[in-house]
Amino acid sequence: MKVMIRETPKGMEAYVPKKDLEEMIVETEKEGLWGGWAKLANGWVFAMPAFDEAPSLPITVDARRLSTEED
Repeated sequence: MKVMIRETPKGMEAYVPKKDLEEMIVETEKEGLWGGWAKLANGWVFAMPAFDEAPSLPITVDARRLSTEED
């Protein structure tokens, strides 16, 4: 699923165009976000792609949705 990641004054934010969903990233598996999972404020968890070097933001990536606490 396409997910746009951007930096905001409040922190990292994810936007999922297909669902018109905009949520803050509240927890990550890895310190740098990339190559692990990222949990959104609504409970959705995405597997984020790995990069050798952190990409510049904003960026749109293909991320796989792992689970939901809410739909």
